[in-house]
Amino acid sequence: MTQPGYKQFCPVAMAAELLCTRWTMLLLRELLAGSTRFNDLRRGVPKMSPTLLSQRLKELEAAGVIERRELKPAKGVFEYHMTESGKDLRPVVEAMGFWGQKWVEAKQSLKNLDPSLLMWDMRRNLNPSPLPDGRTVIQFLYHELPVSKRSWWLVVEPHGDVDLCRSDPGFEVDLYVSTDLRTMTAIWMGLTTVEKESEKVALTGDRDIASKMQTWLGRSPFAVEPKRASA
Repeated sequence: MTQPGYKQFCPVAMAAELLCTRWTMLLLRELLAGSTRFNDLRRGVPKMSPTLLSQRLKELEAAGVIERRELKPAKGVFEYHMTESGKDLRPVVEAMGFWGQKWVEAKQSLKNLDPSLLMWDMRRNLNPSPLPDGRTVIQFLYHELPVSKRSWWLVVEPHGDVDLCRSDPGFEVDLYVSTDLRTMTAIWMGLTTVEKESEKVALTGDRDIASKMQTWLGRSPFAVEPKRASA
């Protein structure tokens, strides 16, 4: 490992030596959420350097938490999958998430705004069921951000797959969502709702898709936990 051990035989200490290194729990969160490719893992932890990501993956593999599989026939292309040991960490990671949702003050969470991470999480948690048959394209515009980070597209295909685009995918947009990043993050976290923030969220386009936004929106899996810390 890259940091001195606790030199205690206690199972908590031994687990902490592996799991409590910087970025490791967030990397486990991404793996448990279904990301398997290196680039997808990077999108889930955008502020983690590629070098450190590679190092943490090697450490988890050496510890038997994940296994690396080469994709065939593509040589040199790998996926990372949880082993039985890794899958046993799901309740640990979820418990940390629910604790943070319940007890960490909302104002602290909302200091850490990141449009790329927010949209990536919305993509993988989006519920396509309320959306119409056929392709649905939703453009999010965060009006206070620089042009390079202002526009994002979610493309929901008929079979339910969802793509996140940083540049115009070239399809007709069904719904435009114009708001600020803080408001959208608060809605995603379950701290408020689309209806409560109607003055800050402008919806233009298909009225049916707009009216169902709260149901198809890919909110945080921890949003169901009521906030106990002061909001």
